[in-house]
Amino acid sequence: KSRVGIVGATGAVGGEVLKILEERKFPLEELVLFASARSEGKTVQFGGEKITIHEAESAAFSGLDIVFFAAGGGTSKNLAPEAVRHGAVVVDKSSAWRMDRSVPLVIPEVNGEDIRTHNGIISSPNCSTIVMLMALAPLHRANPIKRIIVDTYQSASGAGGKGIVELTEQTQGILAGKEVYHSTFPHTLAFNALPHVEDFADDDYTTEEIKMQNETRKILHAPDLPVSATCVRVPVPISHSEAVHIEFEHPFDPAEARQVLSEAVGVVVQDDVVNKVYPLATEASGKDEIFVGRIRRDLAFENGLSIWTVGDNLRKGAAL
Repeated sequence: KSRVGIVGATGAVGGEVLKILEERKFPLEELVLFASARSEGKTVQFGGEKITIHEAESAAFSGLDIVFFAAGGGTSKNLAPEAVRHGAVVVDKSSAWRMDRSVPLVIPEVNGEDIRTHNGIISSPNCSTIVMLMALAPLHRANPIKRIIVDTYQSASGAGGKGIVELTEQTQGILAGKEVYHSTFPHTLAFNALPHVEDFADDDYTTEEIKMQNETRKILHAPDLPVSATCVRVPVPISHSEAVHIEFEHPFDPAEARQVLSEAVGVVVQDDVVNKVYPLATEASGKDEIFVGRIRRDLAFENGLSIWTVGDNLRKGAAL
């Protein structure tokens, strides 16, 4: 049994981590929950008991075996090394450590062996990267990928619990004929699509799009792989959807790709367009798997395939 801590236990991802630990009956000797100072003393239900929230600070990590960081990158940068110094292994869900050369960036089904190289911190990739690579990695093993173009349709919960609240309030307000406001997103998200996820960088790509490129290269151990992403926020509460166009080294028959994906751990193929069967955000929510469909030849790439992949960004894309 392990003594486990969760930093950011009151947030959307932290709450999902708690849910998964309870569902899977994770062998806990002790569970210690941390959040910001304003949550000090609040309680959370877990396993039929109330657990008190404490402020995250260095000394509180003493004696813990594993600490899940489900808070912002700044918190992780400051406190993850302190948890390691006190003897814990950190699993960090923020962007703070992903591109650090000394920190493995791991999707267990894709490059789980990379965990062995950790020096106390293991990083979890961006949710949109996970949704894509769960589908692409099995294909890459069967037929090396030369190029990726991806367009994402990312849910409001990618911005945390406050994103869902803002989307809900905007939707209700518009339907009631009221004026609506935005603070979490750069524009009103309800009944809209925003080609703006995170901040714009110098090359006019957003930091979210750059993450998908850099993280994909690191996870697949392909430092020169061309990846171009356009990330779009859509008015969906939970689950990211992605249209991915892939060029391979060799011809790849769609039927062969379906077979490869159907045998991949953590992937469910839903691809029967005659009967209108393909992955949907509403059906992926709450699930551990990534769902893949619309598998077909890509008409712009030689040796290309186009696919549609969907996954719960809070659960599979972060907490799990």
